[in-house]
Amino acid sequence: MRTLRIHLIRHGATDANIKGAYIGCRTDLPLSPEGLNELRLIKDNLDYPQIERLYSSPMLRCRQTGAVLFPDNEVRPIAELREYDFGDFEGKTAGELEANPNFLEWTSGRLTAPPGGEDNSDFVKRVCLGLNKIVLDMIESGLHESAVIMHGGAIMMLLAACAVPRQRPVEWATENGRGYTLLITPSLYHKSGIVEVIDII
Repeated sequence: MRTLRIHLIRHGATDANIKGAYIGCRTDLPLSPEGLNELRLIKDNLDYPQIERLYSSPMLRCRQTGAVLFPDNEVRPIAELREYDFGDFEGKTAGELEANPNFLEWTSGRLTAPPGGEDNSDFVKRVCLGLNKIVLDMIESGLHESAVIMHGGAIMMLLAACAVPRQRPVEWATENGRGYTLLITPSLYHKSGIVEVIDII
């Protein structure tokens, strides 16, 4: 069976990204004008891969990014790839939360979910399920190469969970409009869930 290439790309910037606010799955922001312009400049100066299918988080900022970077491909939303649920931290910056004891517990790793939000392990399981749906769809459709527009945190947690080389989530951080190319050998993936990162976009 042929290997698969999947390009994970972070969506363009929103006003909340510029502000530094935690914006998750509760707030469906569009790309900011600056974010749109930045994506167009990146597209003009970067050779994005030729793909057969385009997948995306269902959130507006991801779907808009897909339309800019891959205008000839229909965006196929994958519900499991939506952003993390930040609960009570939604819409706030780290500066606004720095005196909140729950925030300090969460950022230190002693609290696995923000108050009213999503548990970290549930988030990882969810995005891994989203990737699995893409892999199965590509195999069933006889596809070799696709792109996935995702959220920065989702990319970090997904790769930390199943990618080689092994790295901590923060080491998989990427800028807007950039990301990573995965090489997936179906037999190895089905056996171990492992994917290989072979390039940086």
